[in-house]
Amino acid sequence: MSPLESIEYSVRESKRAKHVNLRLTRTGNLEVVIPVGFDRAEIPSIISKHERWLNRASARLAKRQPTDPHLAKEGLPNRIELRAIAQEWLIEYTPAPVTRIRMSELDDTVLILWGNTPNEDLCQTALTQWLTRKADQHFTPWIRRLSDDIGLPFNRATFRGQKTRWGSCSSQKNISLNYKLLFLPAPLVNYVFIHELAHTIHMNHSDQFWHLVEQKEPDYRRLDKDLNDAMQYIPRWLEVWLASR
Repeated sequence: MSPLESIEYSVRESKRAKHVNLRLTRTGNLEVVIPVGFDRAEIPSIISKHERWLNRASARLAKRQPTDPHLAKEGLPNRIELRAIAQEWLIEYTPAPVTRIRMSELDDTVLILWGNTPNEDLCQTALTQWLTRKADQHFTPWIRRLSDDIGLPFNRATFRGQKTRWGSCSSQKNISLNYKLLFLPAPLVNYVFIHELAHTIHMNHSDQFWHLVEQKEPDYRRLDKDLNDAMQYIPRWLEVWLASR
């Protein structure tokens, strides 16, 4: 099947664009970035010329998509599995005549959303806020212990839902981590922490940086390769929702 038939695309004008750029998002949508005033009637032929690239990119993307049916589901989830901290939560939605969403945890196994639950956007916002708190609660002491163990101190850790990075480290040794790490297996999360802690010494990916990483994690090559396919663990409802922000 041709990409023109299987891939939806959107068009975005950019004042900074000097030529047409094709970008395949993690959710499988094609974004076409065009200069201001570009003739949109030419877009289909440009996409057709890049059919081979689209096929290869789509194949690579397909390998990184969730294979578990509950992960591939769009819309509000009824179950959330946090592999990194070995927790699985059932999600219950209780509608009530209020405009907000309130959340409560029951027996560390059930997460209850109460309030304006027919509003999916409000529910998904509440769920991402909950994930951010979970990441802070569990990852902050984890990376602190790891930092002490391997002798790479840092200043502070913060958590948010970056679209393209698992983490980053500033020159002030502040580490920003993606709360989506909660969905990954623990060894991959630990590797991301080591990677970012190594950036407290080397703010680049030089040979010296990778040598330091190898000192702290001898199996880093395999882990780094596995991390390339880690998006398969991220539920599609979350990726689709974040892509729309």
